[in-house]
Amino acid sequence: MTAPIVSLADAEIEKLMGLHPKGYDLSLDRIRRLLDVLGNPQTRLPPVIHVAGTNGKGSATAFCRALLEAQGLSVHVHTSPHLVRWHERYRIGVKGGAGRLVADELFADALRRVADANGGKPITVFEILTAVTFILFSEQPADVAIIEVGLGGRFDATNVIEKPAVSIIQPISLDHQAYLGDRVELIAAEKAGIMKRGAPVVIGHQEFDGAKDVLISTAERLGCPLTVFSQDFLGYEEFGRLVYQDEFGLMDLPLPRLPGRHQIGNAATAIRAVKAAGFPVTDQIAEKAMLSVEWPGRLQRLTDGALVDHAPVGAEIWLDGGHNPGAGEVIAEAMAAMEEKQARPLHLIVGMINTKDPIGYFRAFTDIAHDVYTVPILGSDVGLDPVALAQSAAEAGLKALPMSSVGEALEAIRIRSADSAPPRIMIGGSLYLAGNVLAQNGSIPT
Repeated sequence: MTAPIVSLADAEIEKLMGLHPKGYDLSLDRIRRLLDVLGNPQTRLPPVIHVAGTNGKGSATAFCRALLEAQGLSVHVHTSPHLVRWHERYRIGVKGGAGRLVADELFADALRRVADANGGKPITVFEILTAVTFILFSEQPADVAIIEVGLGGRFDATNVIEKPAVSIIQPISLDHQAYLGDRVELIAAEKAGIMKRGAPVVIGHQEFDGAKDVLISTAERLGCPLTVFSQDFLGYEEFGRLVYQDEFGLMDLPLPRLPGRHQIGNAATAIRAVKAAGFPVTDQIAEKAMLSVEWPGRLQRLTDGALVDHAPVGAEIWLDGGHNPGAGEVIAEAMAAMEEKQARPLHLIVGMINTKDPIGYFRAFTDIAHDVYTVPILGSDVGLDPVALAQSAAEAGLKALPMSSVGEALEAIRIRSADSAPPRIMIGGSLYLAGNVLAQNGSIPT
């Protein structure tokens, strides 16, 4: 997923990667030590919307950003991971307009300052990048900051924020079991760790009652003003419109620009969270946000580019970085909804890393996918071998064929589809793969 070194910031990160290899070592001790040396910039942020969850964190972040920018506010945004360039993790707010990805010189300077302050002591790269978030967001003026959790919550490096304007907990399912636990209740307890005593909490749609119960009990124990999807607010589709409802009334809005029925719940959660954080959301603001929201690599349609040229003429190509069984279910539901509107044979192109559950992911597509082409992930040392991944797809009941690249898979689909209707192609299984595809296709996020 990392792009070639083409900037000052890339060069600085390459040095850090040599000193502090990638990996997970969940603790707040190192980041607190480093931030103390830096003068605790996390205490000088604008109001913070803190976002955790297994799936839908990025979408909720995108909706919150759209809602806030629709009212002319400047919004800092931290997300992870990036798709193509490290700079995507930091969007700097601009008053009265859309924020911009961090300037290279500003990013590189913050990296150097953080690295110097750390003094070569043991630390993870994510912790350094999180300290950079606090440096950038505390020194550049903005009305609000949206900060996405990296992994978990309780021991995530972002969880040094003492009193967020609101904490959002998005849908929880099984992922990162080696670090967070092998039951949704255990994972929910880790995600709930971002809740702070007395600070508002908004809980998004939860498929598992056990996870929701843990989240609610934690919020109640901490005395957090709490609102819960389906109990205190709703979002649903009616007559091709998004209907949002809470104790303050009802909004009749256009469907979100982001495709997929799951985005209706994400949009509703964001509307409630922005309100809970103390910012107004009128019908006009919400309508503007639904039509302007964007989030690359999440059911993103690819219509042109170097990779698209390998596909069958007229093919419908979608890209999504969802990578666990829960994500597979919402993507499969989106594909099924598209099939209802316009029937096309569905082909999957999938690459995954070795910490995921490929069989659980593939099972979501058993009844709707024509076949699967498994591919490697470029630039990753944790990608699953396409042959092994194809075997997992076969175990889930899908016809699968390993390929050497996404381009080769698209060529194979083109040949196979020569005498049939233009197909629908979904490329997914990993944010790393989504980054590969966007880079190769020339579709760099901005």
